[in-house]
Amino acid sequence: MEKSVGLRFRSELHACAPDPRAGTLDAPHANAPSSSHAYLVKANVGQYDNGVRPLQSLLLLFAMTAAAAAQTLTISNARLIDITNGTVQPNTTVVISGNRIISVTHSRRHVPQKGQVVDAKGQYLIPGLWDMHTHVYFDGMAQDGSDLILPLFLANGITGIRDMGSNLDMVLNARAAIAAHQLLGPRMIVSGPMLDGPTSHYKAAIAITTPEDGRKAVDMLKSRGVNFIKVQSGIPRDAYFAIAAEAKKDGIEYEGHVPDSIRATEAVASGQRTFEHLIGVFEGSSPAATESQYLTGKKSPGLFLASYDPAREASLIQLLAKNQVWQCPTLFWERGQWLVDAIDYSKDPDLGYAAHSWVTNRWPASQKAILKSMDTDPLPVRERFVTHELDIVRKLHTANVPFLAGTDTPAGVDLLPGISLHLELQRFVAAGFTPLQALQTATLNPARFFNKLDDYGPIKPGRIADLDLLAANPLDNIANTRTVTAVVADGRYLSPEDLLKLRAKLKQLAATQ
Repeated sequence: MEKSVGLRFRSELHACAPDPRAGTLDAPHANAPSSSHAYLVKANVGQYDNGVRPLQSLLLLFAMTAAAAAQTLTISNARLIDITNGTVQPNTTVVISGNRIISVTHSRRHVPQKGQVVDAKGQYLIPGLWDMHTHVYFDGMAQDGSDLILPLFLANGITGIRDMGSNLDMVLNARAAIAAHQLLGPRMIVSGPMLDGPTSHYKAAIAITTPEDGRKAVDMLKSRGVNFIKVQSGIPRDAYFAIAAEAKKDGIEYEGHVPDSIRATEAVASGQRTFEHLIGVFEGSSPAATESQYLTGKKSPGLFLASYDPAREASLIQLLAKNQVWQCPTLFWERGQWLVDAIDYSKDPDLGYAAHSWVTNRWPASQKAILKSMDTDPLPVRERFVTHELDIVRKLHTANVPFLAGTDTPAGVDLLPGISLHLELQRFVAAGFTPLQALQTATLNPARFFNKLDDYGPIKPGRIADLDLLAANPLDNIANTRTVTAVVADGRYLSPEDLLKLRAKLKQLAATQ
């Protein structure tokens, strides 16, 4: 965790040169048969950076059933899970018109009059899941953003993402195209590029040296229409406070890492809305003198364990709870990065969804870089630290500090878009959350975080129709979130057959990337 490393998901060390490409999605041809709704995803011919050749056209044809185009969709006989209290409402009918839910009733009381009808008998209906920390168009992996990464989210029931660092033009174009149903992917809340320090080596970052740099970056991003500002580890101290002040002046939230030069208590006082990866919590759980040394010196799991001060930790947890500072700990990748030499990703049963270039080039190079720069403590020490992280999360949760589920995908090693979110929920349960509480970190809590309970969250009339049908109850076992049988994304229905076709096509595509 050397200061020069920068990102917490520090596998992204430019082992491979970026070959960015953007994606557009052609609307169905006017003469297409009404029995299908065909999405054609292909590469944009626009260039990303000077000197980078545009991607050769790649076509991904995904034919969806007539249900996708239906104006009215009725899901009947479902077991609806109320994510506010964990009750299961059997024999429930949900009617969707356009992209909004218009009624939720007992199936016996509702006889569908028109549109597509889906019999969900025996299945569980939950709100669509959110991954609250992603990097879709990030550096060398940006080339796979439109064709592979975004569709993988939907194929796994993730209907919304909060993107924490991507190429600005690419991510804004994708956000607009998805909203217009011209690109297959989840709805997107985006920061554009991260604000990082003067020596940042990330393409999806703006290097900040002075306070004026920070103010200009905030103003530019606000004018371009990003949803929030992402702050990164390397921002200089005076520039951080300038960014905070400018964001407040512009009326835009700033979220992300507690920079290396800032104490957690200072980030809370400044108004930073989220802490990602528990950064700042480790440092702030050390004696004051040691925390001051961490502002300019070396950090590592071994040092954090050695300097751990329970009283300081308790005080910081109390402060975070009082100010309701949201935590997005990315626990699955935290375990992955600290134990990168002990996990054999070649045995991952979902490896077929990883781009060939990730498996053969990026991940091996990232492993080597992590071992050289971050995982310098002996493996048993790092294993103790991973357990320590779970313990911190348990204490924060007990104190009613709010949590969001996020993954860092696809920037780490073996972080597969969509799939990794389900594994993240399992890590929350390992930290002491109930299955319901873990599920809330990807459903109810994002709605609260965005202050959009009228649009997202519990399945009720008036809310946007982002839904998942599951074959098994996630309240019995959180791993059951992986049993996605169908998805409704912004009112459009992806049937079991659609998902099978999509997943098969994505595996074929991944093998060529």
